Order: sequence, then C-alpha cells, then structure tokens
Amino acid sequence: MLSAAALALVTGAAIGAGGSDEAPTPREVSEVVGTPEPVATPDATVAPDKDPVDELSLKQQVGQLVVLRFQGTTAPRYVKDALKNRWTSGAILFGDNITDAAQLKRLTRSLRKASGDVTPIICTDQEGGDIRNLKWAPPQVGQARQVPGRDAKAAAQVLKAHGLNVTLAPVADVPSVPNAAMGGRAFSTDATTAARATKAAIEGWRAGGVAATAKHFPGLGGTATNTDQGSASIAGGPTAKDLEPFKAAIAAKVPLIMSSNARYPRLDASRIAAQSPKVLDGLLRKQLKYQGVIITDSIEAAAVRATGETEEIAVRSVKAGNDIVLTTGQQSWLRAFRALVAEAQRSKAFRERVRTSASRVLALQRALS
Repeated sequence: MLSAAALALVTGAAIGAGGSDEAPTPREVSEVVGTPEPVATPDATVAPDKDPVDELSLKQQVGQLVVLRFQGTTAPRYVKDALKNRWTSGAILFGDNITDAAQLKRLTRSLRKASGDVTPIICTDQEGGDIRNLKWAPPQVGQARQVPGRDAKAAAQVLKAHGLNVTLAPVADVPSVPNAAMGGRAFSTDATTAARATKAAIEGWRAGGVAATAKHFPGLGGTATNTDQGSASIAGGPTAKDLEPFKAAIAAKVPLIMSSNARYPRLDASRIAAQSPKVLDGLLRKQLKYQGVIITDSIEAAAVRATGETEEIAVRSVKAGNDIVLTTGQQSWLRAFRALVAEAQRSKAFRERVRTSASRVLALQRALS
C-alpha cells in the first residue's frame, strides 16, 4: 500500500509523476501534432444515422483516445490548445491541481471553455478515505465503511458542482490473499457483498450526475503487489468471485471500466490485462458483453513501464481493446498521440479500431453534457 505522502501524487488509479518534469512548449506540440485542423461543430443538417465520429479528422479521432495530465492549478496553453483542437478528450486532475473549491471551479471552467461545444472528460480519483483528490468532499471513509449508494451520490453532487464529470471509482476488486494490495480500498472480501456495493455505488454516482468507473478488470484482489509500484501476476485469476462485481457493474450500465495492469496467466501468459486482447476483447467485450468505454490505468505505473516505452504501450493498449489511454506523465500525451496517429496512418485495421473507440468516447461525452 502507498504511504500518505505518496498519495499526494499517486491516488488510486493513476500516477501523477512520471515522464519529463517539463511541460511541452507550444513549439513542441506543433512539431508533434502539426497544423491545427478545422474543428468540427454539430451540424443540424447531418443525417440522423451519420456517426458524429465521421466529422472528425484522423488526428481528432486519435485525440479522443487520450486523456492527459498537467501540473499546476491553472491549465497550461498546450492543454487548452489540445482541447480546442480535439487532440485529447479530456484531463485527469490530481491533488497538485487543486487548492480549494473556488480555484477548482475556475480550472474546470477554463477546461470546458477551451473545449468549445464539446464536453471534455474531467476526471479524478475519489474513491473515499485517503483516496480523495477533493479533500473536502465525500466519501470521508474508505469503501469498506461506506453506504455505497448514499455516499457515492453525495460525492457526485460535490464533484459535479465543481465541474468534474468522471470519477475513477469504485474499486470492484475482491481481496482474496493476505495483505492484498486492494485490501484497504475494496468494499468487501465477499464477492456478493462487493457486487451489491459496486452496483449501488455506480447508481449513486449516476444519480449525482457523475460517470463512474469500475476498476480494475478482471480483478486485482489476488495480489499483494500494487501495480503502481511493481509487476504482478495473478496465477489463479480471474475467478468467478473476481468477476462477480464487474458483472454487476455491467448490469448497472457502468459508463467506464478500467483495465488492470496485472498479468493473468490463465488468460494470457505474456501480456498484462491492459495490453491483452484476450482479456479485453475476448472476456470483457465478447463474453461479458460490455459496450461502454474501457480506459487504461495510468501508463506510468511501474507494471506498465516494465512492458516498454510510451509509444508501444499506447499502441498495444488500443489494439488490446482500450478506448482511452490514461497518460499521467508530462510528455506522455504527446508521445502516445504521435504513436497512435502513426499506427493509424499505417494500418487500416488500426484506423478502424481508432474510429470505433473514438465513437464510444464521443457517446460518453454526449452523455456527460
């Protein structure tokens, strides 16, 4: 488990540090992304059966697959430019982005303004207890001590009032080993109890106006290793108990599911779940029939960095079935974006996958508006 000090930068799903300490300059962004293309705006004359994704250029479609991270309490110019030109679908906020309620409202307002007519994803970790980036907001206690539906709704109302629209919660993992990494963050060691709580939390977040994210599929309860800090392999997973809360989440129409950074040899001996088509396309999409958005955990996590460089991580993540790559290093967004564009230009099959994922993300953004 992470120390309280580490939680200032590492909160649940994503690592705030990583990559270069320097934010990219406007020139660096221009060199990587190129000349801004016209931003599509809703057209009342578009045929009702036309997919809005087809109004976007290839680069803009790729942009929907990347959520970025920045440092500081105001949005840098490159972030506003990325949102304006649709080179990203949104941003994740951490503790260092937030000082108080008034400042947070100004920040999220500036992100929405930069995005124009499109609702950006503005997400954060707000599981409860120590894992809260809005320290004044509920849930004040960890998931095991929560009244899930009530506490999630209360938290959602505060997040929504401050301009956030996605929470990277709840944790749907079922701890099953001694000193489980998720032991202090899960609802219960009993799968049925965890499933009921997961469903109630998702419904509570929805009632309060915020989209929930069930994590970490297909279950991170079978390891004592926090994948933010090291690689983990869960030999017996996923079990029926691991999957029970995720099935409940899918039944509750959870808008997002976060993929795990652990390895599950029973399903795929060579890849972590977040980079495994067998886990995401096979198990989650085909077997469990999930139709919502799949988002990676932070690609700065130690378990992910062990698999390669940012560029190959981003491409493998999308090929595996993720719709959003969560980049939390200062330069990661540019590197991931460039690699995804290059692969989409090279491969027709990858280009079609980008289009499909971008369409899902656009649907999520419309639901958030």
